[in-house]
Amino acid sequence: MNTALTATYALTVLLLIATPGPVVALVVNTAAAAGSRKALFTAVGTNWASLVLIGAAAWIIMTSAAIDRTWLSVMSLLGCLFIGSIAVGTLRESWQARPVSSDSAPTPDRAGRGGLWQGFMVGISNPKDIIFFIAFFPQFIQVTESFGKSMVVLSLLWIAIDFAVLSLYIFAIGRITSQRSSRLISRASGVALLLIAIGGLLYNLKELAA
Repeated sequence: MNTALTATYALTVLLLIATPGPVVALVVNTAAAAGSRKALFTAVGTNWASLVLIGAAAWIIMTSAAIDRTWLSVMSLLGCLFIGSIAVGTLRESWQARPVSSDSAPTPDRAGRGGLWQGFMVGISNPKDIIFFIAFFPQFIQVTESFGKSMVVLSLLWIAIDFAVLSLYIFAIGRITSQRSSRLISRASGVALLLIAIGGLLYNLKELAA
């Protein structure tokens, strides 16, 4: 195994995943509103989605299949609408929550917030990530002597780093026990999700109109 190339890949993935996006916003939101346990299930769901997208990218690389960009844009629009619906629900819940007179831990049993399936849906909501993996993985495909082994190593490293980073976010949010603070975090992550959804909608509408 090419150790230097593997280390470079790991560092690059770490920087990419640590950058806040819809997945991080959802996990942080879930941790603040529904507790660490449900946030971890959400992280597992997003990892599952990453594996599906990586598998699709690997198949396209091996077969040199063409990608229908119009189809990807339409699917991305649907994904943005899904993320937007989560954002609106998050903001509505945070504003409707009753204020408390003293600090207390966030209630961990809000139904419908986060979880395995919602994590998967947010992770899979932008199929254009397949294009990212197609462009990204070939740069590091020579970490081993064979394509198959390299894809396994790169995929496992991605999943391990992804889950580790999301777990750190969950741990950090778990240290915040104030209900008022958790509502502020929930609102901030809801706004972030809404901005991501709006930006994605505008971008994909522009792509379809071109």
